[in-house]
Amino acid sequence: MNMNVPGSAAPALEVRNLSKSFRSGGDMVCAVNDVSLTVKPGEFVAVMGASGSGKSTLLHLVAGLTRPDEGTVNIAGTDVHYLSDGDLTLFRRKNIGLIFQAFNLIPSLTCEENIALPMLLGGAGPDPEKVNGLVSKLGLERVRGRRPDSMSGGEQQRIAIGRALVSNPSLVLADEPTGSLDSANGRKLCDLFRKLCHEQGTTVLMVTHNPVVAFAASRFVILKDGKLVSELDKRQCLTVQDLNQAYIEILEKDSPVAAGAGEVLA
Repeated sequence: MNMNVPGSAAPALEVRNLSKSFRSGGDMVCAVNDVSLTVKPGEFVAVMGASGSGKSTLLHLVAGLTRPDEGTVNIAGTDVHYLSDGDLTLFRRKNIGLIFQAFNLIPSLTCEENIALPMLLGGAGPDPEKVNGLVSKLGLERVRGRRPDSMSGGEQQRIAIGRALVSNPSLVLADEPTGSLDSANGRKLCDLFRKLCHEQGTTVLMVTHNPVVAFAASRFVILKDGKLVSELDKRQCLTVQDLNQAYIEILEKDSPVAAGAGEVLA
């Protein structure tokens, strides 16, 4: 299924016929099945789907962390899966901000040092003004000099978000970025994503199962059983409740069992 965005601007991200299968026991499981998706510069897109729908695998394929069986991923005109491992690492460091469900912080580094790490790895010196700005925006002033083992999960998540944003990437890939955040900090993060899109032209592709979080985006694409089955936008879903209802209906369609689908939105 091909979800294209109209407009003359060159795509920030273009995925074509992407597929990936994994062996599970004696069977092959198709985690991503012939997915095509185009995202324009400055767009905020939420990828929604139930657990096991292929959301995280899709994000890893887009980031070049997993090689596809078939298909292409073009970021700013570069097919990332044609790059060597070394060139891909450099490309990712320069162009992509990654936010994982696992925080992957360096235990021996402070909050500020973890945020500044991508700049150091890229050969540039730390930029105190940029780091301080992210510390402030993410509400990390109290823990700026502390190490991860003395922080809450939500604080560690915000540090990981700061680390992903410090190099001003053109594309942010976020896997359930609000999963360890309270509702207030979750809203702040979504506001920050929107601001980056509108003011800096950053493109955000965010994976979430939660319609409340997804509603911060301008467009919603829905995965089911590894396939991209539907696309919605704010013209079709004026409220979170509209999005939640549409999401439930899509998940239930052609499903013999839809237990719990009505509990997507608490």
